[in-house]
Amino acid sequence: MKIADIELGEKPLLLAPMEDVTDPSFRYMCKRFGADVVYTEFISSDGLIRDAAKSLKKLEIDDAERPVGIQLYGHLVEPMVEAARMAEAAGPDIIDINMGCPAPKITGNGEGSALMKEPLTAARVIEAVVKASDLPVSVKFRKGWDSGHVNCVDFARMAEASGAAFVTIHGRTREQMYSGAADWEVIAEAKAALSIPVIGNGDVTGGSSAMAMRDYTGCDGIMIARGALGNPYVFQEVKAAFAGVPYTPPSNAERLDLAIAHVRGLVAHKGPHGVIEMRKHIAYYVRGMKGASAFRTAATLAPTAEALIDLIEEYKDSISE
Repeated sequence: MKIADIELGEKPLLLAPMEDVTDPSFRYMCKRFGADVVYTEFISSDGLIRDAAKSLKKLEIDDAERPVGIQLYGHLVEPMVEAARMAEAAGPDIIDINMGCPAPKITGNGEGSALMKEPLTAARVIEAVVKASDLPVSVKFRKGWDSGHVNCVDFARMAEASGAAFVTIHGRTREQMYSGAADWEVIAEAKAALSIPVIGNGDVTGGSSAMAMRDYTGCDGIMIARGALGNPYVFQEVKAAFAGVPYTPPSNAERLDLAIAHVRGLVAHKGPHGVIEMRKHIAYYVRGMKGASAFRTAATLAPTAEALIDLIEEYKDSISE
């Protein structure tokens, strides 16, 4: 797969943009374990234009992450064009437009997956951002708004006609949010209908599910979201499966050492608030480990990064005894 002058190889793996998750520390870890492309947290076009500190902070990227994409959301042409220019100035490799977020606070403003109900508006946004940017522009969207309005293939055709370099399709409707099974059939249909690359997204959590999506849909690449939470190793696992070589999962101690590195990276980037954000990550790192429930409870009370790291070290020692 090649996007503009970006060589991604066969069946690249992409880390999905996730709010309060895909900060630089997490992106770097996923890159380290095999992600071919990583994305920032999604960024409000209005927030960027207003110089909102949180939105501007999300523009920070590092050469070690490349290729890296910045994802923007919005439904008005002029703010999206201005935000795309600001994003491009930050030096990413790809600009992505979010037309798939199902959160009510986003769709309630006519943004995210609400744009799947307004394909003409969506087309104007995509065309304008493509025209304004020298970077490849991709679009991420869903199966449709609800079970009565499944329009992702037509929406994908529109995105291609509007100049998108590639599309990513999450095989759930907005109505489903993140529940139920992802529909890979619609991804396969879009792949058959388009000449630009189609990335599949939904229910890929490891090597076997990635191979199943690859074989079922014929997609050009795979985007992983929740499957990477607490498990950046998932990219390593999928690549081993694609190559047909054995994969040895990390030990509990290795997972906990990575959690400590994650704490340090989060705090380095986000300051003391990083400790609060780490609480949700911890639940994923210790999933399935002995005494995980009690540890999670204690971790939510850790007031500082040092205290949290001490707790993780003590927990690691306790489960290795």
